[in-house]
Amino acid sequence: MTTRAVIRGVGHYLPDRVFENAEFAETLDTSDEWIRSRSGIERRHFAAEGQGTADLAARAARAALTDAGLAPDDIDAVIVATSTADLTFPSAATMVQAELGMTGGFAFDVQAVCAGFVFALANANGMILSGQANRVLVIGAETFSRILDWTDRGTCVLFGDGAGALILERGDGTGTVQDRGILASDLNSDGRFRDILYVDGGVSTQTTGHLRMQGKEVFRHAVEKLAQTAHRALEKAGLGPNDVDWIVPHQANLRIIKATAQKMGLGMDRVVVTVQDHGNTSAASIPLALSVGKARGQIQPGQIVVVEAIGGGLAWGSVVFRW
Repeated sequence: MTTRAVIRGVGHYLPDRVFENAEFAETLDTSDEWIRSRSGIERRHFAAEGQGTADLAARAARAALTDAGLAPDDIDAVIVATSTADLTFPSAATMVQAELGMTGGFAFDVQAVCAGFVFALANANGMILSGQANRVLVIGAETFSRILDWTDRGTCVLFGDGAGALILERGDGTGTVQDRGILASDLNSDGRFRDILYVDGGVSTQTTGHLRMQGKEVFRHAVEKLAQTAHRALEKAGLGPNDVDWIVPHQANLRIIKATAQKMGLGMDRVVVTVQDHGNTSAASIPLALSVGKARGQIQPGQIVVVEAIGGGLAWGSVVFRW
């Protein structure tokens, strides 16, 4: 028998405040049509004053636990992927652990910006395969509204806040592509491209800073690297694009999503898209989309799913699994 990390449950949480595109026109030289045509985004959610990333993460975690029919004490580890943790330390994950009432297990954060959830998922898979944990709660959560420059129409219109969570559980497989669970992953980074997507603040500057992005450069790298990493992960799993039922990409920009699907030779009818309603929620976007895709009835048991993301670093990667 082969050990597999199988998906047991998913869930998500979005703050109550919905911010429509038209509201940006009150303070910026922009419009609903301008934003939609360049990004596909129509609206996004913003966290309330005093509402932190750990709070969003804990709410998504509870939704995933409910979906899985599990209690917090059934979880061995909590991994939170985020670039917008509430405090320098402790980690958002330990704050979620406390909020859930967990007194055992372990918790830590992963920081790979928009690729964070993919990196966290691959790490959780490794922990299960190595026997470190039987059940891992993997969360992507962000409050990007706290690091946006509200005078920069090229960035502030693109991002939103939210959280998504997924529970991985140890299961037995046959070692073939027919197994449920994670079948392969592919992780990459290249620090030479740091300056095309970064935040100009941090501990060493004693400032929070704002998100800065060279949009055209990010677009170019995203399309090329997302298609490459998806192909590599599928090859590792012994699968090809024609075997894929759903791509669940990082929800950054509809044009990137469409171009990547085309580069992989797949139609948009096999892509889960939520960017229009959430904007770019960074590490939260993939688990949010997985949860929404399941709720819509798109993702069904036994289907092959590819998740792929790229973020600041640059860091990028993908994971292939059977739902």
